[in-house]
Amino acid sequence: MPQNKQGFSFKVLTINTHKGFAPFNRRFILPELREAVRATSADVVFLQEVMGTHAIHPLHHENWPNMSHYEFLADTMWNDYAYGRNAVYPEGHHGNAILSRFPITDYENRDISVAGSENRGMLHCKIALPEPHGLLHVICVHLGLKEAHRHAQMKMMCEMIASLPPDAPLVVAGDFNDWQHRANKILKQGAGLKEVFSMKTGRPARTFPARFPFLRLDRIYVRNATVSHPWALPRKPWSHLSDHAPLAVEIHL
Repeated sequence: MPQNKQGFSFKVLTINTHKGFAPFNRRFILPELREAVRATSADVVFLQEVMGTHAIHPLHHENWPNMSHYEFLADTMWNDYAYGRNAVYPEGHHGNAILSRFPITDYENRDISVAGSENRGMLHCKIALPEPHGLLHVICVHLGLKEAHRHAQMKMMCEMIASLPPDAPLVVAGDFNDWQHRANKILKQGAGLKEVFSMKTGRPARTFPARFPFLRLDRIYVRNATVSHPWALPRKPWSHLSDHAPLAVEIHL
């Protein structure tokens, strides 16, 4: 396990998988995405818009896996995974997922949908780190498109975080759709969270659209941890694998 002068460290990655399709749904690229995600050597991976099942797509794509997309991505590299089903439709469902090299001891997918909007969820996992580092709490989110909905969802997130042990390390990551840059203040005041790119550069990273990133939509937040080397992954090969650029960071306990 990675150790350095600062103690125990691990790498996290967050990416919106766009249901396994290239931007504009031009082609199915999940096998390529798996190779790119594996190449990052991340210890914990936060996935948004990951497909649980679909009845129609396998009929049109020969390389569609015979398992859920999060299981396919986990493969033999991430021993544990958890899935939170959020959007359900006649053909199937998709949601958030977390892949982990360390054991996931418990998980809960909490509904944070706002009436009249798309279904949204907050996937919370407890991860057993190697001794003597105890439990790591991680939360994967994909917030709504409207500011009022995001504000309500972040309030629910802060209330949930308030129930966690105050000294436990916590990582919250995902697609916040926060193009108005309101999340940092809300989550710092309400939950003591710090955004990893803002800690280094004063603002979140540009992630959308992946080919020419302009909007700062995706985030990684931490509490009771320090960070180093936050980076938005390079345009190649990622810009044709998702419409969002992935983010990664090394976290130290």
